[in-house]
Amino acid sequence: MDQKHILVIDDDESVLETIARILELEGYGVETARTGREALEKSSLDSFDLAIIDLRLPDMDGTNLLTAMPETAPRTIKIMLTGYPSPEARTEAIRKKADGYLVKPLQIDELLITVKNHLEKREENTYNARVTT
Repeated sequence: MDQKHILVIDDDESVLETIARILELEGYGVETARTGREALEKSSLDSFDLAIIDLRLPDMDGTNLLTAMPETAPRTIKIMLTGYPSPEARTEAIRKKADGYLVKPLQIDELLITVKNHLEKREENTYNARVTT
């Protein structure tokens, strides 16, 4: 199994470092970005299997980043992360094609299960697409 590459986007340094460290300890390759612009630059230069995107970034709304990222990373799984959960925010994230939704403060188990399940689902879909073609 090849190492999965994850981009974590959050302007809160402690959240960013904590999530990155947890994922690295689980064997994932992790890069971080503190702004939407930095995330777009990194995703245009490198391929990521999954991105965890904070809803509130200093330069753009995370849901706007969801719609901007497909241009640079069309196959990246996108998980929205927020410390300000609301039914409206969740609906907006889903409408803009978020693949998942996590709420701060994060529970480590929930983070790891969400990441693992989405990556496994992507692998299954990729495998099934190869088998049927």
